[in-house]
Amino acid sequence: MDKSLITIRTCPMRRGAVVTVLALLAASPAGAQTVPLPRGAEQAPEALKPFIGAWDIEKLGASRECTVTFGAEASGQGRQLRFPATCRRALPILSGVVAWDVADGAPRLLDGHGKAVVVFSEKADPGRRGKGSDGAQYGLDPTGYVRAQQRPAPSRAELAATAAARPTAVDPASAPAPGTVPGRYTVMRQAGRDICKLVLSTNPSANAGASVASFDGLCPDTGLTIFSPVAWRYEAGRLELIARKGHKVELVFEGGQWRKDPAVGAPLMLKKLP
Repeated sequence: MDKSLITIRTCPMRRGAVVTVLALLAASPAGAQTVPLPRGAEQAPEALKPFIGAWDIEKLGASRECTVTFGAEASGQGRQLRFPATCRRALPILSGVVAWDVADGAPRLLDGHGKAVVVFSEKADPGRRGKGSDGAQYGLDPTGYVRAQQRPAPSRAELAATAAARPTAVDPASAPAPGTVPGRYTVMRQAGRDICKLVLSTNPSANAGASVASFDGLCPDTGLTIFSPVAWRYEAGRLELIARKGHKVELVFEGGQWRKDPAVGAPLMLKKLP
């Protein structure tokens, strides 16, 4: 006789605990095996993330279904697609399918030449329906499977910050002529509020291809004093100030004055004096 059965029968407390645990495992979804997300899912392009992971695919009206996994890795002319060999018997259309991709916001199953074998609709509630190359209708259902998290839509503030962090495109043809750049400038942190004067001379500096820059008198601005511009360079419509320690700040010409670009951190503007 199995001794484990004897133990359960002679120990009511233990038997009750075992029965309770088994009942919970049978009833709880956590007791079921979870299909993990494919490798690289979270790093995939945002357009693919809603589709990466496992799906149940079925031939509508035929009671035939199978589980397929849309992967993130490149495969052929699309992305990796995995399913058990038995799927080819349950759904013969999958015999020629080797990859998947997204077109116009809708997933497609592809053959080895990149031709669509099944094209699903854009609408998801939560499943999708599509038509196969065999003329049959197929359903795609994600219910019960984990999905990669999409990045939330950026806020207006985030979009503005991102735009500000990008260098401004400059048309050299419409930028100030190089010969007009040397001279004496007022330096501003806010429009119309001078804080010190800066001279961009024509004298060659120790920095290759650059000329000497220096303050005209004392500069009370701590940040500028620490930066300590010693040279400047002008190329393709962008003015570059070079610090004593070698780091640089670029400026673009806009509205009759130069401004720091990208426009991140403390603002900096230069306006040429007569």
